[in-house]
Amino acid sequence: MAGYKIKTNRAAAKRFKKKKSGGFKRGKAYKSHILTKKTKKRKRRLREIVMVDDTNMKQVRRMLPNT
Repeated sequence: MAGYKIKTNRAAAKRFKKKKSGGFKRGKAYKSHILTKKTKKRKRRLREIVMVDDTNMKQVRRMLPNT
């Protein structure tokens, strides 16, 4: 049987970007609505881009095989 291509999870592709170091960067959650009760400091911290934690790297790599 011929080999087949592994499909990329398109939802994950929109949320994670690969870095040259091999890690993935991601945005933070909880910043899209119900912002009035959140403090300025909290909203400012939610704007940051952070790296995917080591505990989740296996799952992210599996969803994004062609990156």
